[in-house]
Amino acid sequence: MKFLRIILFPFAILYGIITSIRNFFFDIGILKSYSFNVPVIAVGNLSVGGTGKTPQIEYLIRLLSPNYKIATLSRGYKRKSEGFILADETSNAEILGDEPFQIHQKFPNIKVAVDANRKNGIEQLLKLKDKPNVILLDDAFQHRKVKAGFYILLSAYDDLFCNDFMLPTGNLRESRSGAKRADIIIITKCPKDLSQTEQQNISRKIGIDKPIFFSYIDYDDKIYNETDSKNVDEIKNSEKLLLAGIAKPESFFNYLENDNDITLQFPDHHHFSEIDIKSIKYSAMNNIIVTTEKDYVRLKDSDLKSLFYLPIKSSFIDKKNNFDETILSFINMKFK
Repeated sequence: MKFLRIILFPFAILYGIITSIRNFFFDIGILKSYSFNVPVIAVGNLSVGGTGKTPQIEYLIRLLSPNYKIATLSRGYKRKSEGFILADETSNAEILGDEPFQIHQKFPNIKVAVDANRKNGIEQLLKLKDKPNVILLDDAFQHRKVKAGFYILLSAYDDLFCNDFMLPTGNLRESRSGAKRADIIIITKCPKDLSQTEQQNISRKIGIDKPIFFSYIDYDDKIYNETDSKNVDEIKNSEKLLLAGIAKPESFFNYLENDNDITLQFPDHHHFSEIDIKSIKYSAMNNIIVTTEKDYVRLKDSDLKSLFYLPIKSSFIDKKNNFDETILSFINMKFK
């Protein structure tokens, strides 16, 4: 696979040229971007997947929903529907996509919408009788048809965009210089004890004069399903099946795994077939099954027995208050 990526290097250069021309056309106005009167915050990345966008969106929801009417808008990756859809009591993961459905279930008091055309999605949200006054765009850093008021760029600690290269040789969707459009950069999935010295080294390596924050994935101390919960400490040493259909599931496995566990890994956003379910049952051998929250929303209606999920959230190593104040200041300025 690595050799194939190397020989595709000329295509990576061509792809980089194409995306740079596109960005240049947006920058000078040949391609039009649309702004809106409400605060719009875009969360995204330069690379393909695995940077923790959903936990960061959930962090913003927790921060803002007590005082604002929030809506989230994403394309609904791999959903089996088209166009603009606003989540309601009939929604499921197939209609919305797994991540929007997860957010809809966790935060029933906010509006959750999907639309590949973010401009149309925002326009539809603003036509609602009870319209939102803050909109969070999930995975929209490259969706330049909409000009968000504030951009948050995520980059994973173990896969920094400044060390990467364009697709298909690397994992970048656009040139590293695209990071200059960000208002804030968050290095995600850091070790919880990341030192100030290493934070400074990473900031120097990125070399962009923007505020840089460092966050880690904070795992819950319990696993859950619709009717039950168990302490992680109790199940860590028990035999179990660990199941993940997410990008870069290593930290999930490492948090729960012991030597006797079986691990099953599926592609990101995988739609589980009947054959998959049978294979999972066979592998579990009547032991409990622990999966990610994103996978659980796709599996909970299956007939898998003893299925649990492990919640996660994004937490800042330090400077949390600075981050919160920056976001709130942007929103308050828009309301003046």
